[in-house]
Amino acid sequence: MCEHFVARAGEPFRLDELWELTERLERFGIAGFGWGASWIDGGGRLASHRDVRAFRDDPERGTVGRRETTSALVHLRRPSKLSTLGMRDTQPFDDPAGRYSFSHNGDLLNHRAFRARYRAQGRIRGRADTEVGARWLEDEWREGESVPHLLGALHDAFGGQANFAVLAADGSVHHYAGNRENPVFAFRLGRIGIVGTGIYSLDRSVFRFVAPGATDRRLVPVRSTVSLGPEGRPMAM
Repeated sequence: MCEHFVARAGEPFRLDELWELTERLERFGIAGFGWGASWIDGGGRLASHRDVRAFRDDPERGTVGRRETTSALVHLRRPSKLSTLGMRDTQPFDDPAGRYSFSHNGDLLNHRAFRARYRAQGRIRGRADTEVGARWLEDEWREGESVPHLLGALHDAFGGQANFAVLAADGSVHHYAGNRENPVFAFRLGRIGIVGTGIYSLDRSVFRFVAPGATDRRLVPVRSTVSLGPEGRPMAM
């Protein structure tokens, strides 16, 4: 029951240009139990920040907000099981090899079938289903592989209601829509392209409460991925 979004623009922007959107998404959605962000830093590498407090309560959000980037992923947490609260299950998850950052909204139905395998390999640290999906993606990620194809295959493998977001090390961002209970929308805020979840409202209320200034608004069809190009515009729907 989390909320998340990816963002991309042709010119660098400060992360705090996204903070009004983030604050509203947390307030009008059902998050507030931790948050995290990942972005491409000035050296062209993935960087990230996570905190178990709500976005509104994290004193480091100001420092994080001063970072400049052209691509970012922001996740606001509200776990289905509050017993999973803690840093080990706070998203997004960074790939150990530095290839991408990954987050999930919804539930992964078949996570128990995979969890035993990854636990036996010593690769499970937390208790949430998202970490299990992250381990699967680590194994299946291949250079040159289509990210939309991978995210669809991840959903096929696990089932459930699931939206996925990825920020890759090359600066590309991708958002898969697979949670019928929380639609995904693509839009623009000024020069920044956004693809994100819609506050668990089966209508377009996200544009009334969270992003009233959004332009180029569109609903992302279920079982499809939107990838934002270098200028922050959708490459595929």
